[in-house]
Amino acid sequence: MELLDHLPYSPDLSRNDSLTFPKIKNRLRGQRFQSPEEAVEAFKNAVLDLPANEWNKCFENWFERMQMCINLRGEYLEKQ
Repeated sequence: MELLDHLPYSPDLSRNDSLTFPKIKNRLRGQRFQSPEEAVEAFKNAVLDLPANEWNKCFENWFERMQMCINLRGEYLEKQ
């Protein structure tokens, strides 16, 4: 295995929650919580309410980006 000179926390490989996070945020927008525990519970419920196809899209996009990084041998995607 060849070690590639690449940052371990590349933005190209970061979690791809940009599709799901805005939807979760919109569900929580405007709500007020009496405690941190109540906020966490509301967040959990919002996450669990997202349909499976939304999560599938999120992970498919992430896997595609990982494959592009492999194909580019560690070069940043923005350079292409």
